[in-house]
Amino acid sequence: MRNVENHKEMVPFEHYTALFEKLDPVEAAQRCGVKFDGGTGLFTVRLLYVDYQIAWPKFAIGSADETGFALTNLPAQMLLIRYLLEGRRSVGTGVFLPYREMPWGEVYLKPFTGRCLTRAAFAFGPRLDAFARAAEQLPVIPLRQGDAAYQLEIMPGYDVRLIVWEGDDEFPPNSQILFSDNFPQAFSAEDRTVVGDILISDIKRRMV
Repeated sequence: MRNVENHKEMVPFEHYTALFEKLDPVEAAQRCGVKFDGGTGLFTVRLLYVDYQIAWPKFAIGSADETGFALTNLPAQMLLIRYLLEGRRSVGTGVFLPYREMPWGEVYLKPFTGRCLTRAAFAFGPRLDAFARAAEQLPVIPLRQGDAAYQLEIMPGYDVRLIVWEGDDEFPPNSQILFSDNFPQAFSAEDRTVVGDILISDIKRRMV
């Protein structure tokens, strides 16, 4: 099991781990639709196709997949903790929405645009072939949107669509991220920004 130190993010991380210690693990497992083993004190939670074992009450994280992004990424670890604290299992209706059309989306649109849409556009738009190869290392669903687009599972029941436009001499690269319409049932506006951020980072690390 691993812990990650990042002094810039340790204060909110310590806040959430303190709340996590007070969690009712059986209630959380039932609400989130995840496994909790009372004998070992381990939750099993899936994020971006990787199963993580999360120790309770003192947080630590491990996985049989040593390449799992959340093993070394503090925002991803906080997202997992917050899901256990406040999330719930649900299934979307098949409708996908942009960030701004979900609760508080207009309020937090600017940071989401900078951290996710602009970042994805300039990371992936100029390198569509590398983006496609990296994304297709995951069990994604290719889409006929933009110049390259994929549907990915963030957690079971929660999907996103990442759409990228290459750009040309007249227009810069562009991107869009659409969320399955059940996201507000488990993820706040800030959490949805973190979802976009870690998704982009996970794909970027696979690009060569």
